Amino acid sequence: MSFNFTVSPSFPNERISDWYIFNTWMQRSLSLPIHLELYDDFGAQRAAIAAGKVDMIHANPFDASLLVREKGFRAIARLEGPPDEMVIVSATESPAQGIPDLPPGTRLACADDPCVNTVGRILLEPANFDTGNTVELRRETYIQVAKAILRGEADIGFFPVAAFNALSSLVRRDIRVLVTSDTQVIQHVFLVGPALHDRVDEMTHILLTMHETDKGRGMLEALGASRWQNVQQEDVEFMIDIISTLTQ
Repeated sequence: MSFNFTVSPSFPNERISDWYIFNTWMQRSLSLPIHLELYDDFGAQRAAIAAGKVDMIHANPFDASLLVREKGFRAIARLEGPPDEMVIVSATESPAQGIPDLPPGTRLACADDPCVNTVGRILLEPANFDTGNTVELRRETYIQVAKAILRGEADIGFFPVAAFNALSSLVRRDIRVLVTSDTQVIQHVFLVGPALHDRVDEMTHILLTMHETDKGRGMLEALGASRWQNVQQEDVEFMIDIISTLTQ
């Protein structure tokens, strides 16, 4: 029996090969057949989750809420680093210097990332924006969101900070950050589904000790981190409560 592992589509494209290397390491460390399935967008990944085709996932905070509370997944670790914040950006030539300067009818480019989009909508409140006085332009990737802004198709765009920082310096030169979120608690987590609950302790151990070998440190560096950190259940529940409050 093969187990399916996936990663939230919010990670930068250049790390695709690094997640495949990580998956191979997981297979060998656990002596388990693990298949890595990466999805092009959040909708396709959620369809796989609904169909029971995911056994392990490095999940964005929004999906983690669903998986923990409704699908019986357990959070075991997170990559060390700051919380998952997001930015709202515009073209550098835009006259808007901040959110209150944006006019009704502003065109918003975003990916299908519910956590980023929820926080982004909250950050737009100083402009009295809602779905009725903005034009939302959905794009499949954050690269496409950036292109929409640079081509003048959109006035502002939503990005996770990590995705924005992964843009080339040439692209970021022509984009201005209007505001950055400061949630402090929202973060991606590594989740294990019910089919593998009997291996949770073993999986937690190999993740938390991954940084102790040169090979492990190299893989972590490629993923943009120095180590995995343990996740306490109460911390996950608190994050889920925050997300639930934001989406009400």
